[in-house]
Amino acid sequence: MSMDLPVVVGVDGSEPSLRAVGWAADEAERRGVPVRLVYASLWERYEGAQLATDLGKPPEQVRAEDIVATAARRAHRCHADLKVSTEVVAEEPEYVLVRESRHASVLVTGVRGRGGLAEALLGSVSLALAGHAHCPMIVVRGNQDDHGPAMHSRIVVGIGDEPAASEAVRFAFEEGRRRGVPVEAIRAWRSPAHETTDHPLLAGEPARLHEQRAAEELEAALKDAPADVELRRRTVEGHTRTVLVDASHNADLLILGARRRQRHFGLQLSRVAHGVLHHSDCPVAIVPEQV
Repeated sequence: MSMDLPVVVGVDGSEPSLRAVGWAADEAERRGVPVRLVYASLWERYEGAQLATDLGKPPEQVRAEDIVATAARRAHRCHADLKVSTEVVAEEPEYVLVRESRHASVLVTGVRGRGGLAEALLGSVSLALAGHAHCPMIVVRGNQDDHGPAMHSRIVVGIGDEPAASEAVRFAFEEGRRRGVPVEAIRAWRSPAHETTDHPLLAGEPARLHEQRAAEELEAALKDAPADVELRRRTVEGHTRTVLVDASHNADLLILGARRRQRHFGLQLSRVAHGVLHHSDCPVAIVPEQV
């Protein structure tokens, strides 16, 4: 795969999507690749030719072109020399951005609005994309600055039940190297309730065994760690989603792997990834895992 593949950003004119543009511009600058700004909408289906203006364009297309022009200015404000291209497409945004992800190094989106409606909107586009994108996808959540140095100087990667060689772990090492920040790998574990015992000589032993197993799984996942990235290891008792959301409060990026489910139509994310995307306090990267 070419190292010059662009960082693709889905834009819709909202302030969160413009923050995503700023975040993507920083990422593209670190990678030394262009940014591609894509606006997709089905306006032609709904508005039709009768709304054509004197310019011969529907008002929605004029608005779309203004949106991508504004996004391009935002990207150049972050990095004046950044190569930026734009695209306006009259198609379903999910379809367009999944297609774009075949020729992208990273796909970036924002989260619109706040509260319950925001979560519904996240589900309508970003969740669908995260389950189907062909490249790593980053949903820019939290109160990230549009431009500037990292706020926490730490990347977190969640270690799941996947085999030791993980695309998500490799992606985390690459991001840590580019940013010059430590990578913290976290493995959550739980001691099943039925293994607890009231016998004073046995109390706590099952929990220690589960924690030890988690530590061994963490080491196996990190066995190919490069020497030039500072690596921190942590095992935490608790539900994986809760542990990772807690870790997101002082991280710049939270990275998860996503496995394709064979013969599964529609949403392909685990409950953990679904929950983290909704509740993380920092941008979340979903990295497709090879099956």
